[in-house]
Amino acid sequence: MSFSSLFAHGVALLGGTALRLRRMRDGTPTPAWGDAPVIPAAKPQGAIPTLKMPTAQGWSEGQTPVAAPGLKVNAFARGLKHPRWITVLPNGDVLVAEASSVARKTMRNVFDYAMVSTLRRAGAVGESANRITLLRDRDGDGVAEVQQVFMDGLNQPFGMAALGDQLYVGNTDGVVVFPYEQGTDRITAPGRKLVDFKPGGHWTRSLLPSPDGKKLYAGVGSLTNIADEGMEVEEGRAAIWELDLETGSNRIFAGGLRNAVGLAWEPENGVLWTVVNERDGLGDETPPDYLTSVRDGGFYGWPYCYWDRVVDDRVPQDPDMVAKAITPDYALGGHTASLGLCWVPAGTLPGFPEGMAIGQHGSWNRSKLSGYKLAFVPFENGLPSGPARDILTGFLAPDEKVSYGRPVGVTLAPDGSLLMADDVGDVIWRVTGA
Repeated sequence: MSFSSLFAHGVALLGGTALRLRRMRDGTPTPAWGDAPVIPAAKPQGAIPTLKMPTAQGWSEGQTPVAAPGLKVNAFARGLKHPRWITVLPNGDVLVAEASSVARKTMRNVFDYAMVSTLRRAGAVGESANRITLLRDRDGDGVAEVQQVFMDGLNQPFGMAALGDQLYVGNTDGVVVFPYEQGTDRITAPGRKLVDFKPGGHWTRSLLPSPDGKKLYAGVGSLTNIADEGMEVEEGRAAIWELDLETGSNRIFAGGLRNAVGLAWEPENGVLWTVVNERDGLGDETPPDYLTSVRDGGFYGWPYCYWDRVVDDRVPQDPDMVAKAITPDYALGGHTASLGLCWVPAGTLPGFPEGMAIGQHGSWNRSKLSGYKLAFVPFENGLPSGPARDILTGFLAPDEKVSYGRPVGVTLAPDGSLLMADDVGDVIWRVTGA
């Protein structure tokens, strides 16, 4: 056995022992969900992280996720390579960004090595396809007959947005704009970069146009867990950026958001909302990921504090920043890796009111796995209005040893159905009424 294999085996044993000890000591905490979650006190895990993540298996022939009563699910497209994000073009074409995390060449510490080893086994780290694929359902049967490369040679593409005769792509190192003609089968023309972002760490760059199409919002996650390498390397990160497409200027719209991924507009009040992945190493439910409205100029606590200004003692503190931290609107459970976000109008899914659909990619660093589902948070008068519900489940085996799929991006299809990317199953799932 090689040294690296021995080291990985040792890390796994240490992580497993730590996991068993924590279970014996702590029990299983109540999931931290809703607008007034019960968040357990922080219990820093030190150098030995809690490691638990299922091995990526994929779906067997005829197997699908489990749809909520009154709904049904079918595969809109299969055979993709780590599909992460979806956008629908004005003519109804569907674009899928295929990209993945790439392992760092240099591991900073035992936690880093353990994390990357665990994520690799789960299919979350590997070679990135770096392309966007075009899907078309010409006959309206809910299955894409056309599946072809639309763009390639990109740099971990994620967010996409078509406005007029231009297509914007969120590469990990910045936003690039390409000439776009409606109905085209492929884009090969070179792009023009609008803004540079620092790559690495949380690498996804989600994009959302303003309702009037004059601005573009981009989510840029932190490099590290809790600014472990200092705040200088985090400059411009852990934020949502606003790009003014008319003037070419850009600015940070809101900060203190460790990893804001999905972005969506709540239409009644015209407010921007996001889902955020919170910090690791404080316990199964501490702190929870969250769904929140985003204020212009708002600061949401990272890395100094979380939720209702609870200070993270592992971080050199700034009392002024803690004092200005905004409490998020709605907790989504600890380490659920809530990534996808889509506004769902009333009547879209039978039996569901209006609200937000949330693709929960699933945990890797807690004793009882969480996430691994497409969730729904109902809204009323522009705010979350009740307990969350499940749209799709069944991505995780009952014994938690393997995952068939992992939810990521979600969007509305041209026919009013819901499309969701599954980056372990390599499928785009389509949800409709039964």
